[in-house]
Amino acid sequence: MVGAGRLGGLEELVLLALIRLKDNAYGVTIRRELIERTGRDVSIGAVYTTLERLEGKGYVSSRVGDATPQRGGRAKRFFGLEARGADALAASQELVARMREGLSYA
Repeated sequence: MVGAGRLGGLEELVLLALIRLKDNAYGVTIRRELIERTGRDVSIGAVYTTLERLEGKGYVSSRVGDATPQRGGRAKRFFGLEARGADALAASQELVARMREGLSYA
């Protein structure tokens, strides 16, 4: 596992949100999921910056949906988890699990 680092905290949370949201994962829904589940206020800019970084690593892919009148004719950009991203998520969580092994919290 040399060279395979742990994902950043927000990267990990975003990947988990993609798994939960399935085909409805776009910026606003991802941000909403993060806020609801973590209680952490995350800016939409931070969400998109993280998604672009993850896409650059090949961990997620994106596609542009149809334009909708509700969005003033703009299309949504949907994101999905790639196998490489699932592997990185599993490796990151395993790394943390190994570090926690045998620890007790006082």
